[in-house]
Amino acid sequence: MISFFRSVREDIAAVFESDPAARSYFEVLFLYPGLHAVWAHHLTHWLWLHGMCFLARLNSQFARFFTGIEIHPGAELGRRLFIDHGIGTVIGETAVVGDDVTLYQGVTLGGTGKEKGKRHPTIGKHVSIGSGAKLLGNITIGDNCRVGAGSVVLRSVPANSTIVGVPGHIVLRDGKRVVITDPKDIRDPLSDVIIKLAEELHELREKFQRHSHEALGAEPDVRLADVTSTPNISPQELFQDDYLDFQI
Repeated sequence: MISFFRSVREDIAAVFESDPAARSYFEVLFLYPGLHAVWAHHLTHWLWLHGMCFLARLNSQFARFFTGIEIHPGAELGRRLFIDHGIGTVIGETAVVGDDVTLYQGVTLGGTGKEKGKRHPTIGKHVSIGSGAKLLGNITIGDNCRVGAGSVVLRSVPANSTIVGVPGHIVLRDGKRVVITDPKDIRDPLSDVIIKLAEELHELREKFQRHSHEALGAEPDVRLADVTSTPNISPQELFQDDYLDFQI
């Protein structure tokens, strides 16, 4: 019980430190749903650890109804967790959250499928996660990281990094800008498709040039532009029957 009240004092102090809108002790104590959700989790987590899983889930549902924040009883939360506004925030069963973490509204610490065991993120200390960010799967976010609003993080992130984007990629590490020289580092499905198309186009160009060189043996170096260009022909004329055997 003493440790609970000590935790309450720490949580309130963390609000004053993190939220400039906090004006009074009573306002923070009674009007901050993020605090209420964390305090309710102390009870539900204790019930969960002692095998009273149904009661734990029941209490967590009541807390979700009143606060708009869903924290699974099995999640492990560190000290001085601050959930700002909090509506729509979801923390999964096997998630682990370190000390002095700030979560804004709409954050999801979720899984990626139906796998068993550890399937939710592990968040280090002094981490800030922006509104609407989704951290999915058994990944680790290192200490002192910042996750931009709306980001979708699917891979582990080293300490002292800033992550933005969909999918999330590192833009700052140890205070230095990270320059992405290879589009594959972003792991964007659309970028992968474009890269694949570019590679296939390059292969087709090489094959065309090789076959053209064989067909026009007198030319030592046949360029694609030399073979395909049609001088003094407009795009409209190019698709007429005089130049093609079929109609467009």
